[in-house]
Amino acid sequence: MPPPRRATTKGFARSAPPPTTSGPPAPEAGGILTIDLTAIAANYRTLMRRVIPAECAAVVKADGYGCGLEQVTATLVGAGCRTFFVAQLDEGRRVRGLAPNATIYVLNGFSAGTGPAFAEIAAQPVINSAVELAEWDQFTIISGWRGGMGLHVDTGMNRLGLSLDEAAAVASRIHSGNHGLTLLMSHFACSEQPDHPLNAEQIHRFRQIRTLYRGIPASLASSSGIFLGPGAHCDLVRPGAALYGVNPTPGAANPMQPVIDLKARVGQIRDIPKGATVGYGANWTAERATKLAIVEAGYADGYVRAEAATEAEPGRQVLVANKRCHIVGRVSMDLIAVDVTDLPEGTVHRGDLVTLIGGTLGVDEVAAQAGTIGYEMLTNLGKRYHRWWLETGALGPA
Repeated sequence: MPPPRRATTKGFARSAPPPTTSGPPAPEAGGILTIDLTAIAANYRTLMRRVIPAECAAVVKADGYGCGLEQVTATLVGAGCRTFFVAQLDEGRRVRGLAPNATIYVLNGFSAGTGPAFAEIAAQPVINSAVELAEWDQFTIISGWRGGMGLHVDTGMNRLGLSLDEAAAVASRIHSGNHGLTLLMSHFACSEQPDHPLNAEQIHRFRQIRTLYRGIPASLASSSGIFLGPGAHCDLVRPGAALYGVNPTPGAANPMQPVIDLKARVGQIRDIPKGATVGYGANWTAERATKLAIVEAGYADGYVRAEAATEAEPGRQVLVANKRCHIVGRVSMDLIAVDVTDLPEGTVHRGDLVTLIGGTLGVDEVAAQAGTIGYEMLTNLGKRYHRWWLETGALGPA
């Protein structure tokens, strides 16, 4: 089978190098988000070495997990990545501008009317149902497009994908010279839990369906699946969150380098008396005279609201002068109140930056304190921050 056609230059020029900063100027921003592109490249190479001889692709959907799709793509191309996964067609278009020779798969699949756009940027849909497959076949017959597609088989997630029976029923198409299938894939449901019995069951089911698709490259593992061992690697792995510093092995040491550092500015220092309440709902009451740092970030910036601190349940933590301090009261849209009473007098001032994510407060810990996961923390990162992409390996402004 000939390789997929690449994007033409007609109507689609290669993008300029991505910017190194975005958002409001640093002095005007409530927060500064630093993204270490060197760490992303290092994480990619760590995973790539782990899966040899399989190919290591990269998932850059959701704006590169909140880290900047263009910047991340350019970095990963430089690190040797040649296959990218996105969720939506527009993301694929953005990747193509920086990776003219890459293979691009669109995970959310194909819908009628999008065929010309796939052809224009030489992206491949991941077909997720028999209906999509029929629509894709109709498009390729009418248009003559031979760019290829992936086929998603559901082995236990019960979300997207053809059933095992449906996949078996269409397997004979690989004997056709124009079958167009370039990748057979599935997705783990519980790979973050290495001892979960569904992992072995999914490997077994996928191995069985692969026998019907001999000669077609196969992919099962994303970030955590890579750490289940060679039996999960197949021909291609497609890490996402691990590239951006999320721990793919919860409960064990994180093998990935941290990628983001998020700091927010102190807008005011104030003293409140014992018995005063803080924030919406007045559900936190000072048990002593308390010094607060009011920080200029909130849930509008992607810092998850979650549950408010109470007297019985201390708040989430931030780093003030490298010391852990508790958030008190509710996280509001634009502001956070932090108890800095125990810091030495004069330690924190209006205009100082406190660390919301970074240093000893990794993204997974911050997410756990908020009752969520690192994936959500990253993809929620707001646009009001001053964003700074570094290639030095040093996180955060001096």
